[in-house]
Amino acid sequence: MLYEVLHSVVPPLARAVWRPSVEGIDNVPLTGPVLLASNHLSFADSVVIPIVAPRKVVFLAKAEYFTGSGLKGQLSKAWFEGLGMVPVDRNDTRAALNSLDVALEVLGRGDAFGIYPEGTRSRDGRLYRGRTGVAQLALTAGVPVVPVGLLGTDQLQPVDARLPRLAKVTVRFGKPIDFTGRFEGVAPGRARREATDEIMAAIHALTGQELAGAYNDRPADA
Repeated sequence: MLYEVLHSVVPPLARAVWRPSVEGIDNVPLTGPVLLASNHLSFADSVVIPIVAPRKVVFLAKAEYFTGSGLKGQLSKAWFEGLGMVPVDRNDTRAALNSLDVALEVLGRGDAFGIYPEGTRSRDGRLYRGRTGVAQLALTAGVPVVPVGLLGTDQLQPVDARLPRLAKVTVRFGKPIDFTGRFEGVAPGRARREATDEIMAAIHALTGQELAGAYNDRPADA
């Protein structure tokens, strides 16, 4: 109910203020489980995609956003829950496994799940190598992957900015990638790597970012 209330107000208001450019929205299936795999430039990415997507998209968010005290803590929890986000403790040694379990549960309900294969925000604007969790989800759940390219969100809310600014934002949804039956007989590790590389190539085609050629590690203070 909270999601329905907030989603009827926030997206129209945000679109009126920032006027994001949206391309390829017809590539997002309106029903059924699907992964939306995006590049990651800003904290605002997890708000921008649900605002412009034609259906609810579930993202993971730091558990701290849901556990604050007082009025501020309650408002923060309501805001993130209202956007359809799910808490995850990134300091837990099992966080990665727990995240995959949550994602599979969301996909099992027939919903859309948003994921950043790079793992964390790019602080220099380059596109980093994808981690294979995205492919593991797609192959395990047997769901299509819609590549998403974000442009300008690093100016909308730069890494160290607490509040969003006025900036030109573009969201590009690519054609769904279906891996059904494509990796039969292929070693699981190789299948995950090849599928992930294909997803990242599709994202790169949408953004044109410089390729970093390496993994992006999360800063200790992030």
